[in-house]
Amino acid sequence: MKNSIFTLIFLAPLFLFSQSSDYNVSSYQTEGTKAPNTHYIGEAWLNPIIHDDSELGYNITKATFKANSTLDWHKHSSVQVLVIVDGDAYYQERGKKPIILKEGDVIRCEKNTEHWHSSTKDSDVTYLAFYSGEKPTEWTEVLTQEYYDKVPELLNKN
Repeated sequence: MKNSIFTLIFLAPLFLFSQSSDYNVSSYQTEGTKAPNTHYIGEAWLNPIIHDDSELGYNITKATFKANSTLDWHKHSSVQVLVIVDGDAYYQERGKKPIILKEGDVIRCEKNTEHWHSSTKDSDVTYLAFYSGEKPTEWTEVLTQEYYDKVPELLNKN
């Protein structure tokens, strides 16, 4: 009985206080919100982990694309780094052959480089995107379903 009273009197308040915090903690594992079908085909969810933080100078967004989904061609006024955290992705820069990115891959896209990225036909993809928030993304051209459907064939060409 003494142990129960000790627990209630001394440890319970510590537990309660440990649960409240002055820290701002979030999770990149949160799915985010479904993105409106603008500048992409398919289904996508976005979780803005860090946005408009002037002291850091960059944003971090978690994006999840269901299989058979893609962004349009676009470019950024800053470098963009993509970290693939789950699944497989297609990635292509203007004038280059598309490639497949796999879980754990990190790719750097130089500023003002026109590119697109997406899930593959058969795999969802989740990635973290690191980029500056100075100017919004510039959407340059629609990536058609017909072109996207040809990507596996393009990957197999020498």
